[in-house]
Amino acid sequence: MRPVCFSRFRAVLMAATLFSMGQTVNAEPSHGIAMYGDPALPADFTALPYANPDAPKGGRIVTGNTGGFDSLNPFVRKGTPPWQLRHLTHESLMGRNWDEPFSLYGLLAETIETSPDRDWVAFTLRPEARFSDGTPVTVEDVIWSYETLGTIGHPRYLGLWSKIDRIEATGPRTVRFTFNTPDRELALIVGLRPILQKAQWQDRSFADATLSDIPLGSAPYVISHFDPGRQVTLTRNPDYWGRDLPLRRGTANFDEIRIDFYGDGDVMFEAFKAGAISYYREFNAESWASNYNFPAITSGRMTKSEIPHAKPSGITGLAMNTRRAPFDDIRVRDALIHAFNFEFIADTLIGGRQPRISSYFSGSYLAMHDGPASAEVAARLAPYAGTLPRDVLDDYDLPASDGSSRNRKNMRRAMQLMSAAGYEVKDGIMTAPDGTPLTFDILLRQGDTQNKAIVDLYRKSLEKLGVFVTITTVDSAQYTQRIAEFDFDMTDTRRALSLSPGNEQALYWGSAAADQPGSRNLMGIRSPAIDALVTQLTASTRSEDFRAAAQALDRALTTGRYVIPIWSFAVGRIAHDANLHYPDTLPLYGDGVEWLPGVWWHEAP
Repeated sequence: MRPVCFSRFRAVLMAATLFSMGQTVNAEPSHGIAMYGDPALPADFTALPYANPDAPKGGRIVTGNTGGFDSLNPFVRKGTPPWQLRHLTHESLMGRNWDEPFSLYGLLAETIETSPDRDWVAFTLRPEARFSDGTPVTVEDVIWSYETLGTIGHPRYLGLWSKIDRIEATGPRTVRFTFNTPDRELALIVGLRPILQKAQWQDRSFADATLSDIPLGSAPYVISHFDPGRQVTLTRNPDYWGRDLPLRRGTANFDEIRIDFYGDGDVMFEAFKAGAISYYREFNAESWASNYNFPAITSGRMTKSEIPHAKPSGITGLAMNTRRAPFDDIRVRDALIHAFNFEFIADTLIGGRQPRISSYFSGSYLAMHDGPASAEVAARLAPYAGTLPRDVLDDYDLPASDGSSRNRKNMRRAMQLMSAAGYEVKDGIMTAPDGTPLTFDILLRQGDTQNKAIVDLYRKSLEKLGVFVTITTVDSAQYTQRIAEFDFDMTDTRRALSLSPGNEQALYWGSAAADQPGSRNLMGIRSPAIDALVTQLTASTRSEDFRAAAQALDRALTTGRYVIPIWSFAVGRIAHDANLHYPDTLPLYGDGVEWLPGVWWHEAP
């Protein structure tokens, strides 16, 4: 394993240090901005701490996706684009340093300026900023991008637009945003929206773009070729305007990035073994330990790297759609969690090598503590006691089994919960109060072999309760459409969370997003307490307040029993071509598209 330059202690210390600095008054333009305090990198920084500014350029890298694509526009609701495009082909006014909880530095913008209470923010564009066709990025492009994405763009962009009172050009290269909502994070979120070229869409529909309508960006890569549904090739722009920026030195090192599409994960893994793919992210620790002894590995042509990180666990598992019965009853959701024999499933599928996710922010200082809620956390939850689970303040833990397939104790508790909800077993079938059998469907993507294996084992436990479920697998396009329309009973979910949670939490589980088509609130959560706690996160000016709000939110989400959690991914596992290299210093956030392929390079021995 490669040496790294961070630890969990460093992560917590960094966050605490940033908070303890208090609020910095930005009275003049600055090179960067932090959620709290000052950004860690000085104005004269030369490269990101986890990038190699002397990395060689050249070579090609090939990655694989499962499913297909029918769009190359990642900014609208219509279609299924390759997920990487949003990160590789377009830029924003500011860029992130993934070695800090939440700080931004100038990208398309050379400076940022904001008021002490952050009710407005202004950006000055770099005069050299260019789209891939060589035309300058203008204030007019910026204003058009925010208006367009905020009104007809993907739902992920709509929430910010509702909080902007006005956008105005205040100079030839300066644009100012004024907000209508007290929210310290908005000044940073505005800096991260993609900037599109207005002129490209003058005579065509942005929302109804066809596959050949590829949005122009300003990033290092452009789409140079695609084979519908099968392959997309990105080529590094030799005239890329920002190659010497501190944020860009040592990044975008490959001349070409190709994305190949496969029917399922097993086929893609076989392609990797055969050398058709340059790297493969492995999410199963048992497979990592036992399935990587094929010739390319043993010969040294490919190698394995483990990448630690200090992020919260996030939530991964099976999401229950509370918009539908019986999942609108927390007792039923609780029963289904008790019936999920995690210890047996984890031992069967991953050899028990990965710990269970215990809460949404587990593994970080933002996680709910063991035992009853602290006084600070309880004070934030108390006003909403009538709308929260009764055990939200208690010493709550997910049910654990003895590791056998029987899971008797938890199955008895599941039966008790179902009985309390009015269900009873008749002739071996769990029956609702109106006499109808309790059945539901679990929706999965085609080729999702891991979740299919989990669900197959889970289904056997449910049958012991008299609950008989079906499993529906659909292709990526159908899956995306059904998820966007909330057309499912239960489905898989994986939501990564950061060390600086804020407005995105409202998109993930806010009431306003519960019925918004395409939103990320898959479970349909509607909770006044959760809404209020998200607001408290973004309004906090002290570290103690922020941490208490996050821990209270963690409790509300976890005890709400919206997801059946599986195992965490505390270490990134990447098998890759031995000619691919990365810096010894790793970012706080570990693996991600901004890191791989972001700062990797090709160098043959």
